[in-house]
This record gives sequence, structure tokens and C-alpha cells, in this order.
Amino acid sequence: MSLKKIGLAALLSLAFALPAAAQTKTTLKIGVTPGPHSEVLAIVKPIMEKAGIELKQFDFTDYIVPNEALASGDLDINSFQHQPFLDKQVADRGYKIESVAKTLVFPMGIYSKKHKSWDQVPDGSTIAIQNDPTNGGRALLLLQSRGAIKLKEGSGLVPTVLDIVENPKKLKFIEIEAAQTIRTLEDVDAASVNTDFIVSDGGNPKRDAILLEGADGPYANILVVRSADKDKPWVKTLIEAYHSPEVKKFVEEKYKGAVLTAW
Repeated sequence: MSLKKIGLAALLSLAFALPAAAQTKTTLKIGVTPGPHSEVLAIVKPIMEKAGIELKQFDFTDYIVPNEALASGDLDINSFQHQPFLDKQVADRGYKIESVAKTLVFPMGIYSKKHKSWDQVPDGSTIAIQNDPTNGGRALLLLQSRGAIKLKEGSGLVPTVLDIVENPKKLKFIEIEAAQTIRTLEDVDAASVNTDFIVSDGGNPKRDAILLEGADGPYANILVVRSADKDKPWVKTLIEAYHSPEVKKFVEEKYKGAVLTAW
């Protein structure tokens, strides 16, 4: 046998001698938004590494592109949205993607830099809300639950400003992309802001919101995969990593009630 053949045989022997995990390590692409979703993922990654799965992270600053990327195959998982938002996206765009587990609850709030309580918000005030149907609708439902407005019966979980049938304070609504509502606080009387953006900005909803949702309701955030992948073994491993004691402890200690675990 030639030296060249001996060398090749040695390399093949070494390859077959490597641990099975090293040969079969899986890399998955996951999309998240900045803040708590990204921070929790940092706890999940090493848990997944122990199971032979590398999570390659992609950060998104909006709520539309991550589902497009997942449906097209550019991502394997995303973690940023609640079920009503996903349902609306699937209905409108025909995506073959679905939820496989709950993750975090972010109680949505109304915030103001001009008024210390909702009672101080004067008639005719301008309120910024999110311009996507589910988050904007969620803001309107929060305002209705506190008696600020009344919505048309049957408007469900995705009402719009056109569904407002009573507005005793004559509030004016402007609709802004969700990630930008926090930037309007210097200019409007109050704004609805998703909790992940508040936490990322150093705020705490329990301390800073002038109106705040309860922890119950249909708005727990979820892990989403393509429908074709939902029964793959790595999905179960991913869920177990997210629902681990390490993640629960991190959320409780890091966010002190501003973000909650949903399992």
C-alpha cells in the first residue's frame, strides 16, 4: 500500500473514531427581537449545545420580516410574537408556520413622559399605538378595559381605530410601527409600547406604565417553526431548553415580574 493510501486510510479511521455528536451536530437558525428574547436565547444556547445543536442567532427590529424569513426557509425558528399576531400573519399571507410552545408573557402598557397617571391625560390627547393589527388592537383593548374608549361589539382581538364607537376623552390616535412607538414619547401624550422595547430601554412596566395589562389573556409569546418541521426531534429538544429551570430562574431574577414565563 502506498504512503498516500495509508494516509487516506488513517484519515478515514480518525473520522469514524470521532464521537457521534461531533459528526451529527445540527445547526439551526433562529430569529429573535432585541431585549428579553435575545437575552433568554443566550441561556438557551448552551443547553442546546449540550444536546449537539448549535443555534445561530439572527436579530430583527421589526415584526414582519421574521415570519417571512421562517416561511421561506431562511430561518428554522423564530421567537418574538404571540399567538394572535401569528394567526393574523398566517391568515393574511398563507404562511405554513405554527406555534410549538409558549415562552414569555410581556404585559403591554401605556406610557407617558408628560403625565404621571392615566387620570392626568387630558381630553383631546394624542395617543400613539402600534400600526400592526394585533398589537394596535391589543392597545385598544387595554384602553377599553380601563374605560377610556368603547369598541364595536364583535371586533374581537384585532380591533382598529375604526371600531371605536365611544371616545369620551376625544383621544386622537396615531399609528406607528411597533418598534418606534417608544420613540414618540417625547412628542405625544401617551403611547402603547411593547414590553420588550421598554425593558431594552431600561424601563420596567410595573413601575413605569400608566396603564398595564394583567398577566392572563391570549398574549403569551411563542416558539414558531415551519409546519413541516413541527414533529422533528430537535423541536422537542428546543422546547425542553426553553422550559428549563435555568431559563425560569433567569427570567425571574432578571426581570423581576416585568416579564413572566408562560409555562
